[in-house]
Amino acid sequence: MSKDTISFRINEEITEPQVRLVGDNVEQGIYSTTEALRMAEEQGMDLVLITEKANPPVCKIIDYKKFLYEQKKKQKEIQANAAKIIVKEIRFGPQTDDHDFEFKKKHAKAFLEEGAKVKAYVFFKGRSIVYKEQGEILLLRLAQELEDVGKVESMPKLEGKRMIMIIAPKKKK
Repeated sequence: MSKDTISFRINEEITEPQVRLVGDNVEQGIYSTTEALRMAEEQGMDLVLITEKANPPVCKIIDYKKFLYEQKKKQKEIQANAAKIIVKEIRFGPQTDDHDFEFKKKHAKAFLEEGAKVKAYVFFKGRSIVYKEQGEILLLRLAQELEDVGKVESMPKLEGKRMIMIIAPKKKK
């Protein structure tokens, strides 16, 4: 069974002696499982176990195929509404000059306004690792200048030859 398949116990698979019946076309209450099955059969529907953990378990008399279709539709809707996070990267050198900094800051600001996260990093080539303070100052300056559109999610930290900082977009009011 794949992870997106929804499975419920129906009809004879329900072994509990008593169930609580709910639904549109039934008198709500507690019935014996055999009585509930008979009622479902009379209506040409299925007895579906909705909540197993309740005492007694909750069942519904419905068309099982239609019910599964509705459940899958709901799941798809939830997945469609889930936020998709985009991360854009911006690379600096430890001695990036002002013009390049401004140019990259402008791009970072545009990414944040679009709702994407920005992963800004300073890449240290060869012996330039001795300038890690400059790299940190550069990233903190970027964060400060972008504070109107984004907030720092993770402070600058050194990972190998890169100093990385992540800025997330601020929520629009």
